[in-house]
This record gives sequence, C-alpha cells and structure tokens, in this order.
Amino acid sequence: MAKATIQSVEPNIADLANGWLKAYGLDYKLEQESLNTEIDQALNDYASKNGGAGGNRPDAKLLLRDKNLVSYPVLIEYKGYKDKLIKLDDDEKIANKTAKNLPDYKNINSYAVNGAVHYANALLHYTSYTDIIAVGMTGYKDEYGKLQHSIGVYLVSKSNFGIGQKIDDYTDFSFLKKENFDEFIEKVKRLSLSQEEIDKLKERREHEIDASLVKLNNDIYQSEKGLGENDRVYLVAASIIATLGIPNKVSALEKSELKSSTEEGNRDGDIILRKIKAFLNEKRLPQEKKDLIVRTLANTLTTDNINKSENGESQLKRVFTKIVDDLGIYYKIGLTTDFTGKLFNEMYNWLGFSQDKLNDVVLTPFYISTLLAKLARVDKDSYVWDFATGSAGLLVASMNEMLIDAKSKIKSPEELAAKSAAIKANQLLGLEILPSVYMLAILNMILMGDGSSNILNKDSLKDFDGNYGFGYTDKKFPATAFVLNPPYSAAGNGMIFVEKALSMMSKGYAAIIIQNSAGSGSAIEYNKRILQHNTLLASIKMPIDLFVGKSSVQTYIYVFRVGESHKKDDTVKFIDFSNDGYTRTARKKANCNLKDTGKAKERYAELVDLVRFGKSKLNIFTEKEYYEGHINPENGADWNQTAPIDTKPTLDDFKKTVSDYLAWEVSCLLKGQSTTEDDRLGKDASLNAKLQSVKWGEYKTSELFKLQKITKMLSKDDLSDTFDFPAYSSESTNNGIIGYTDFPEFICNDEHPIFVTFGDHTRSFNIATKSFSVLDNVKVLLPSVHNIRCLLWIITAWQKQIPNLGYARHWKIAKDIIIELPTKNGKIDFEFMEDFVAELEARRVAELEAYLSVTGLKDYTLTKEEQKALDSLESLNWRKYNVGSLFERIKTKKLPYKAKELPKAPIGDCTLPCLTSSFNNQGLNYFAPTKGATVLKNMISIPSNSDVYRAYYQSRDFTVLSDAYAIRWKDTNADITGKQYLFMVQCINKVTDLPIYSYKNKLGGWNVVKNKFIMLPVKDGEIDFAYMDVLISAIQKHAIKDVVLYADRKIKETKKLVGDK
Repeated sequence: MAKATIQSVEPNIADLANGWLKAYGLDYKLEQESLNTEIDQALNDYASKNGGAGGNRPDAKLLLRDKNLVSYPVLIEYKGYKDKLIKLDDDEKIANKTAKNLPDYKNINSYAVNGAVHYANALLHYTSYTDIIAVGMTGYKDEYGKLQHSIGVYLVSKSNFGIGQKIDDYTDFSFLKKENFDEFIEKVKRLSLSQEEIDKLKERREHEIDASLVKLNNDIYQSEKGLGENDRVYLVAASIIATLGIPNKVSALEKSELKSSTEEGNRDGDIILRKIKAFLNEKRLPQEKKDLIVRTLANTLTTDNINKSENGESQLKRVFTKIVDDLGIYYKIGLTTDFTGKLFNEMYNWLGFSQDKLNDVVLTPFYISTLLAKLARVDKDSYVWDFATGSAGLLVASMNEMLIDAKSKIKSPEELAAKSAAIKANQLLGLEILPSVYMLAILNMILMGDGSSNILNKDSLKDFDGNYGFGYTDKKFPATAFVLNPPYSAAGNGMIFVEKALSMMSKGYAAIIIQNSAGSGSAIEYNKRILQHNTLLASIKMPIDLFVGKSSVQTYIYVFRVGESHKKDDTVKFIDFSNDGYTRTARKKANCNLKDTGKAKERYAELVDLVRFGKSKLNIFTEKEYYEGHINPENGADWNQTAPIDTKPTLDDFKKTVSDYLAWEVSCLLKGQSTTEDDRLGKDASLNAKLQSVKWGEYKTSELFKLQKITKMLSKDDLSDTFDFPAYSSESTNNGIIGYTDFPEFICNDEHPIFVTFGDHTRSFNIATKSFSVLDNVKVLLPSVHNIRCLLWIITAWQKQIPNLGYARHWKIAKDIIIELPTKNGKIDFEFMEDFVAELEARRVAELEAYLSVTGLKDYTLTKEEQKALDSLESLNWRKYNVGSLFERIKTKKLPYKAKELPKAPIGDCTLPCLTSSFNNQGLNYFAPTKGATVLKNMISIPSNSDVYRAYYQSRDFTVLSDAYAIRWKDTNADITGKQYLFMVQCINKVTDLPIYSYKNKLGGWNVVKNKFIMLPVKDGEIDFAYMDVLISAIQKHAIKDVVLYADRKIKETKKLVGDK
C-alpha cells in the first residue's frame, strides 16, 4: 500500500500568524509588498534561498521602533510541516553553512528559522541595520484535525556575527505588540555570547573570509584588465570605506547609486570619492591624514579608463559590485580580526614586489600577532608602537587586547567609552614606508574601530623622531610596548628596527618575531648594543612552517624588558615552540589550512604564562621544551639555545639499539634474505617440486572472505601504548599495528577467532587473532578459513595478484580478483597448504637455530665479565669526541635507479639491499643489481633527508641509493668489531635521533653530523673498545633469550608437523 502524502498546512499557518499581526494593529507587509527601498534592494541583491541571483521574499515583514526610536526589521518565514521549524548544527547554531563553509541552501530552503536567518543576513550585508529579528513558524494538523504550531525567534546581529541567537520561546507573535515590544527589545539587548562562543564564531568566519578572498581574486583580479598593481589595492580600500557608513550621519553607498555616467563630477569614481570624504569628515581624522587618503585614492578613482562606460556599465562599478557582494557581510559586521591583513595576504602578490620584498612584507598570522601583544604585556594603559606596520595586524591585535582589558576592569559605561576612544586615538602608533601597504593599514584600523589616527607613512629609521604624527605633533609618543615583525632584508635581519625603537623607550616590554639568524650571528653588534639598555627575558623557537606558503625561514620570538641592562646572571627562558599544536597546509582548496591537532590554544596560553612566571607554570610543555639558562651580553650570537642534551647513552638506550638490530637480523633470516638466490633455489627444490605436482583451481576471494562494516574509525589521537587492544592502520610495517586502544570494535572469540585486515594504500594483509580496531584506509575481512597457515597461503596468493598503483586505493581492484589455490577431489586442498607452509617454516627456523649457534647466542647465560660490564655502566669514565675526527664518509657510485623502480624483495639480479632515508628495516627496503654498485659492509648508515635521523649498524652487504650515507672508522688499521659499531651507533643517535629533527626541521647531512660531539667510554685515557664488546655481548644475550626459547619451541613443533623424527 502506498504511503499517504502529507499535505502542507503552510496556508493555514500563514492565515493564523497574519491574523495575529492584523489583530495587533501592526503594519506588516506580505511577500510581494515593499517594506522600504533599502530593505527591498538588499533582499533582491542577496543570493536567494536556492543559491540563485536575488529574489528573496519573506512571507511577512515589519519595521518596528522601540522607545528610543531605533528601528528593528522583523522578517518572518512560514512552513507547513511538523519538523520544519529549525535545523541546528553540532554546536546548536543555525545550520546555514556546510562543512566546507558554503551556504547550505537545502537547510535554508527547507526550514522556517533557517530561511528567516538567511533573509536577515541579507540586511546585515546590504543595509545599515545591525539588529534584525528573524522569526520562523511551522505547524501540522494532529490526529484530531486540529492545527498545531511552533515558533522560533532569533536575533541576527552585528554582535553575533550574523549567526543568529535564540531570544526566547513564544507561542504567538504578541511580543511584537506595541505595548510588549520595548520589553522584548530589552531581552534582546541582554543577549550575549560567551568568549568561547565568540572564539568559535570568529574561527568559522576566518575560514569563510579566506574562501571569499580567493573568490574575489578569481572574479576580479584575473578577469579585469588594465588595472595597475597599486590601483587594485586602492580600489578595494575605496570600495570598503564608501560602503561602511555611519548611522544617522553618512549613509552607506549602494550599488544602485553608481550610474556609470561619463558626466564630469558624476562619474562613478566621483560618487565614491564624495562618499569617502563624507565618511572621513565624520571620523574627525586629522586634516593632513584625510588629504593624504583622498589624494591617494583619487589618483585611481578618477582615471578615465576605469570610469568609461562599456555596455552601460563602468569597470569601476563592476569591481565595486564584486567587492561588496563577496566581502560586505564580513567587514560590515565588525569582525575583530585582521581583516585587511587577510586581504593583504591575497593582494601582496599583485603589488609587483621582488622575492626579497615578498618575504619582507609577509603577513603575521593573527594568532601570532595576539601572542606578541600578550608577550609585550599589553593592557588598557599601554602605549603600543610598531616600526614596520605592514597591514597593521600587530596593532589590531594590540588594540583588541587593550579594549578587552578595559572592558574587564572598567565598570562605568561612560568611562569605558571614553577609555576606548582614547585607546584608538592616542595609544597606538605605526609606521609603514610602502604607500600601497600603508593604505591597507589605514583601512584595517578604520575597520577595526578607527585606531588609524597615528598610522604614519614614514621611514621609521630615517624620518621618525618619536613624536605623534598627528594632533600632538610636538609631543613624544610615550611608548610602553613594542611589537614587530621586521623586514628580514634590513640590517641585522631587522634588528636595526629593534635597536631604534627600544632606544626611544624608557620602560615597558617588547616582543618581536624575527629570522633565527638574528640571534645566532647575523646581528651581533646590534644585539650587544640592545642589551646595554634592555634585558632579554625569553627566546622562543617558532614552528618552521609558521608562514606556510609564503616564507619558509626559521623564526624566533625575542621578549625584552625595556630600560634595564642585561646582566650575565639574568635568567633567560629558552622555549622550543616548534610544536605549537597546529597543523598547517598550503593547499589552496583546503577547507581549513590551520587545524588544532594538539591543544594549540592551551599551549599558546601556557607559553605566555611561562615567559611571565617561569617554570612553575610548566604543564603541557616538557622540560626538553622549556629551559632556563644564561647568555653572555658581550656575545650577541648565543640567543637561540635549547635544553642541554645528555649525550651519554643509558642501559635502556643500548638495549633498544641491540634489540632492534637483532630483530632485523632474525627478520632477514626468516625472510630468507641471508642466503644467495642460488642457495635458496637449491634448498627449496623439493618444495618447488611439490608445487609443480599439485592441481590448481580458481576461486573468488569474495567466496573466502566477507567484508565487514566499520562503524567507528579511530585516529592516531585515540591510541596509547598503555591500552590493550591493537589498532591496525594501512601501514605495511609492524604487522600493520600502529598503536593500541581500550575499545575494540572487532571481537575475536570462538565464533570468529580470526580476522584479516587489508591496507588499502599499501596492499598489505595482516592476520588479527586478538580483538582490535582500525584506522582510516583499512578494510576488515572475516575469513571462512580459520587455519593460520592456510590463511597465510591464501593472502600471499591474493596479494601477488594485486597490481601496485602507488599511493592509491587498491580495494576496488583487490575485491574482484580471482586466485589459484591447490585442489584435491575438486575442493581446496587445505591439508596441502598447511603442510607446505609448515615445512617452509621449519626450514627458516632451522636457519635461525644455526645463526644462534654460530654467533654464540644460543647460550644466553651471562659471564661474570658481562655482568660486571652491566653493573659498571653508570660509573664509567666518558669523554667527548668530535664525530668527524673518528669517522669518515664513504663515497659511493650513484645508482641509475629510482626507489619506485626497484623491487622490495630480492628477485632475479636484484639481490643487493639499497639504503634510503627510511627508518624501517634499517633503511634497507629495496633491492638492486650488484653490478655497478658500491658494495658496503660492516659500517654505520645515517639518513640525510628524513623524518627520523636514526643511525644503524649494517652488518650485511648493502649499497646507498638515496637520501642517506655510510660512515666507517677513520683509522683503517683499527679492527672495529660489529659489537663496537653497535655501541657507537647508539652514541651517535644521542645527538642525531632527536624529536627536534623532522622533515620540517631537518638535521642535515654529513657536513652537520661530523661537527657534532659524542660521548665514548675511556680507560687509561684511551677509548675503551674492550668494554664496548663485553657490554654489547651482555645486552645481546638479554635481548635474544626470548628468540632462543621461541626457536627451540618452533623446531619441536615443526619437526612433529612435517614428520622429521
């Protein structure tokens, strides 16, 4: 029977609601009626509920005034279904945006409140109204045919960034009645957002602004021709200023006011310029500054080409329209963010700078600007200046900190208003030498609340005397806080600006972000002079990718106390902030290029506390990241220190090195990589004969395995080594296990004792016999076969059939593959597969037994000498040695292959292991022909371009392929044993295999490593090689004990299985 269609009751809802409005005596307008020209035009210009061009028509609309004669638009949307009142997101906010920050037109069109909020944003975008009431109403008929209804009433305002806040619950529209409206508005005024909500909304808007700026770039600056580099910047600035407006004084310029006339004085540029003059006059800016702004913008706005009408429209009007449409909603609602800083970040590529200049004018991320303001201890009474202002991002951040502090401490509204005005007018000063960038700084400060009074277009090094630029021009600016991101091409990497600014201050604090070389040698004389009158409080190493996509230089933040000379005993806080908790990408199409993946906000807050209060605030940071030390004020190149590293290896260090080495040796044995191809063919002849004699049949893998549904996909952040159940990833190493979880999704029990996982990117199969969970890109399969040896056969045959597509998804091919399996009497011969694998296993274990006997590791009982070596490790005498004085790098022939061209297992002529930068399998993951290669053995390998810089002792033949190198003992007369090399590998790793080194922060090659110092044991003044041999022997016995017991057990088992009695 067909399901009955539910009839919409929207006409009934509209009749009910409109009846209320009529009964209240309110002057309401219906869908097709006009409320006023400004509102009508805004609704028409804004994208429709379906995403088309304009045509927004609320079902009802009103314009109501409160007792203070302030007008509030009320926009009402009706629906006629039970569950169509409102759609909220996970944060309980109006869900009018998708996960990619694009309008969610499905929700906007389907839900009453969502549609009303959409209309309200049109007014925020295109009108002077800053508080709009959005009302949604829907309903249905119950089982008795009675009309039921529900209402949602929301405030959409400048203060809540247009996102919408619920005002209260209502059952009718009587809150709009004249006698109730003032009380309703008082409730509206009491609405507020928590700081956490504000921060979330700001973050969301930040992402939207980024996307809109890219759209603006595509719409205008790639399509509009004939505009000069600086003209483009000035057009954006002029369009924004002209459309800001000042309530009850200067109306915002509307697109419809531009007529594309060619009449002198009435051209589009003339109209925009008049509006800008009116705006600036009301802002009461100094006349000199107003004249400069108008003169600069007029040079672009009044040119003939841009005002010339083509097809009834000037180029200026087209550009103006696109700017207002793409950006208006963001700058009109007064975002407290470095808006034009973001704009600048897009536009600085258009300004025709050389590459050096591009690095000089790179935008400081807003969260870093805020950090600098906090580190400089900016508060409501600070006087802040910046000698290389750029787009004024640092001053915007400082102004925000000052206003926040004022709001928290001043409880009188009148005093707060006066203090806020004083902060904006008198307590900020910036200098910018580039005219086009200066205009952006002016625009930024106007948008952020008009702190533009003392933004000066001057050379801070040559033309600035320390006085106010406007107003009090004969009075010194009493700076107490200095913030700076200088042009790195300036003298001393920019420290010349620091010296100049601090020399003009008598007290306060300074925080600068600058290239790391400024503190390690390129600004020595500046640094020494600075410390004669100022104290270095902190040196902070910042993430290498902080300016991702723009500049890859390593930066540091230096924090100073002004007016006190630095003494040699003054404590300096050295903080490694390389991991700030954020993950950055430079992908242009990414939804968000900055993600908090490691408590970023908490780390930034703790950083500020550590600089101010010291070690007592240590919580998230480790003692390796925070170090209190000293500098020599007469040095000038010792500002970039890190926590001292203990380069003396511990017993645990040696145990790990030896265990890893032995695990690799045993792995090579069990994989059959310890013998030549001919040896393997000889030993495996009987097994090959068995394969030739068996019958084969074709089987679909879908008949042998059932794909399982995964309901919870883990991430690495969910894992810990302290949990009990393995988590499988797509990786091919460590049997796919990447960590452990406490909540397994797949349970191994009597009914389902075994599962198989498949790594989609790596084509790797792994057998799971313990309950587990999985990460992304893993398929889970339930096998119909529960014998592990048979499963090993099947998945080996399966994997061999799957083509290698590189880093791509393979399951789409793997799931349809047909494999060949041995058969008997028309059925799969499981007995043959189990016996075959068991015999192969027995041979490998026998090789392991032989290896243990030959190496003397079969007996794992410690001798007295070995026990003594273990006991005396802590009391040894050690000496520091230069790596380059002990070892030499071996030159090798460059191989004519790339890694992707070589097999990952020995086959045919490709039997020589090749060294790369990988830290898996000791870096030996590929095999090449021996012919033409430099064959190495019994030496140490070190990666030169990796995420982990771990050295290994290579006891077997190998050659170097790429991104790594080999070293050996320099004295060729010395007979260095494998155990001695193993010992010294760990000594090298104490200075190379450190968490501070990664792909982002590379260690470097031999030229770097050879200059490092390692600790070695000494006896009678000489390196104690004998001790190295004994200690490594003792640790090997400890590490191999379980392997020996395993080998003994497996040999007994396999002898029984294959009948070797």
